[in-house]
Amino acid sequence: MCGILFISKNNYSKIQSFKALETMNHRGPDNINYKIKNNNYFGHVRLSIIDLNERSNQPFESNGLLIIYNGEVYNYKELIKDHNLIVKTESDTEVVLEMYRKYGSDALKYLNGMFSFVIHDIIHDTIFIARDRLGIKPLYYRFEMHSLVVSSEIEPILTLKEDSFDEFGIRQYKKLRMTIKGYTIYKNIKQFPPGHFYDGKNLIRYWDLEIHEKASPTNDLLNDLILDAVSIRTRSDVPVGSFLSGGLDSTILSYLLKPTHTWTVGFKNMNEFKWSELANAGLNSNHCKVLINYNEFLELGKKMIKKRKEPLSVPNEILIYKMTMAVKKENTVVLSGEGADELFWGYDRIFKWANKLNDKIDIKQFDQYYCYGSDKDEEVIDFALEGLPGKKPIDKIAYYFQIIHLQGLLRRLDNSTMLCSVEARVPFVDHRLVELMAGTPFDWRMGKSFKEPLKNIYSSLIPPEILQREKIGFPVPLDNIFPLPTNKTGMDKWLMFNLKELFKFKS
Repeated sequence: MCGILFISKNNYSKIQSFKALETMNHRGPDNINYKIKNNNYFGHVRLSIIDLNERSNQPFESNGLLIIYNGEVYNYKELIKDHNLIVKTESDTEVVLEMYRKYGSDALKYLNGMFSFVIHDIIHDTIFIARDRLGIKPLYYRFEMHSLVVSSEIEPILTLKEDSFDEFGIRQYKKLRMTIKGYTIYKNIKQFPPGHFYDGKNLIRYWDLEIHEKASPTNDLLNDLILDAVSIRTRSDVPVGSFLSGGLDSTILSYLLKPTHTWTVGFKNMNEFKWSELANAGLNSNHCKVLINYNEFLELGKKMIKKRKEPLSVPNEILIYKMTMAVKKENTVVLSGEGADELFWGYDRIFKWANKLNDKIDIKQFDQYYCYGSDKDEEVIDFALEGLPGKKPIDKIAYYFQIIHLQGLLRRLDNSTMLCSVEARVPFVDHRLVELMAGTPFDWRMGKSFKEPLKNIYSSLIPPEILQREKIGFPVPLDNIFPLPTNKTGMDKWLMFNLKELFKFKS
């Protein structure tokens, strides 16, 4: 896990460019370096996870190719063997580079993991940029006069040159708690789309989720795939821990991983500690219950907004950040349960609603079931639902959650953990698992309750109380934290807090 900064045909000074790169030191405290090739700037900050030797520092150059890379390709060992790659390091970075040398853009279909990278062919002076299928690793870009700036975060781009706010991006945030479909809250800074690559001329999609009706997989097949998704995400030269809230998803991952350390977080009078303790009773891990108070919640939120240069998505983003501070004392890698709700329809209320629709998705009902901000903005909802593939409304909603909604959660996780120089891995977002689940029957996924397939497979592994408990998110007492104004909902006050802090730092 790292941070990358690329500036094509760089017109900035070395000092300006390096200052921008330094704003991402938290993403890579183990090494910072840059190279200039053909007047292109390649900057990298490294968090050492695999092959801790300095030989794997970046920018990494080999036989006329150079790469800056953020993420992990978990199947790198299999790629070396299956494709007869000759490598000099033990890092997945070199494997990605050699796969590109051998297959060009087709290399992407072989990669299993989370990644964003820039590859430069030094001899032919060409650029290749790619992002993983589901957007686990962030990547932003801005086209300037004769240049392209690409970065793992927004702050380096703004450090080079300020930007104005995008009114439609802000409206998206107020309605959806995130910006979508390439937007950010800045006019000229865009999100590089997941499942795409850029060849120097065109932005090309190399992967999309296809939802076609199909039979449900056997429990053995699903279990084997989940086990493998967890197993390959333990590949690391540093210790791997796990979040453990006591919910179904984190409990399954923790029981499969059997980590030495686990963590949860909450407020003194609002937390899930009894559930995490119950889950940990069968693990006997060193379980850390992290406390946060209201004042600390606000101060950490302000700090995160100032650093991110964007508003936070949901209140529990701050709780993840607080919890990861404790993680960093013991681990550099942690497993997290993002993706399970989207794949196994943990949001049972909205999926039951969508399954009853015969024709099209009603905008007002979608607003009621999904949106949080009380502002009425049908244009934003129209934009969110526009162009969703699928024959039936339930297919469109499934696509929205697995491809669009999930990106917001992954962005939240990356922001919160990387601020602490910790890499979060998400087994449920393994693309093989996402593809396997797409189009499977509603009755199989929902059954008697939400996430029925997971409950059936792991009923003998985890405590029955956790199997039977109702789903809740990270509990945050917003009305206590934001007592005023009394005529606003807790979520509206949360959104107002974020935008107020953002405008303060921007002014």
